[in-house]
Amino acid sequence: MGAKGSTEEFMRDVDAVVSKILDKIDPIYHPKIRVLRDDLERMHRQNRVKINHSVMELVCAAHLIEAGFDAQLETAVNGISTDVYAEKGLGSLMVEAETGFVPPENALDPLVYLRARAASKIVRYSGYASKFVLATPPYYVLQIPPSLTKPPRFRKEEEIASIKKLCDLYYTNPPVSVEEIRNARLHAIYVVDVDNVSIREWEVNEYMGKASLWST
Repeated sequence: MGAKGSTEEFMRDVDAVVSKILDKIDPIYHPKIRVLRDDLERMHRQNRVKINHSVMELVCAAHLIEAGFDAQLETAVNGISTDVYAEKGLGSLMVEAETGFVPPENALDPLVYLRARAASKIVRYSGYASKFVLATPPYYVLQIPPSLTKPPRFRKEEEIASIKKLCDLYYTNPPVSVEEIRNARLHAIYVVDVDNVSIREWEVNEYMGKASLWST
């Protein structure tokens, strides 16, 4: 579901972020950022985007554009819509933003819900790009099952079964497959500072080591 409120209000916020990005990056990349800005305006008029995700996506896309990628927002790849899809040469990279939002119906099981959500994103999306990245704001600690931080070859059958059971609690239309879980791979985590339009890129196990300090 897309955002409520006027497109003018939405674009006021988008343009504030775009202005910060343009001030920071090489002018050679400005046309690509402006294309993304116009894409967001069009998608908001179609009620397809929300401001909290859109500004994170913009910052991620700018980071990738500076790294030499061509980036698109809210793009369908093999039938699934991804937040940011980027290509460079023969390689591709997919980014999904997670803000930690918990719907009211999951108010009594937020940790399990968020763990399942992160797991399902990694499992469903990572097979469609050379690299898969989760992006999150600094104020949220991603709830990632430890077995999904391993390279696939080190994932045990009982861990695969556990991830399957977790995802099936909330995502059954369609359910994730055992083969998807077996091959899933998370390559990096972006911590997205929208205020300063910057990204800190974390190696997955390093991030998880820091995150473990807040685990229950």
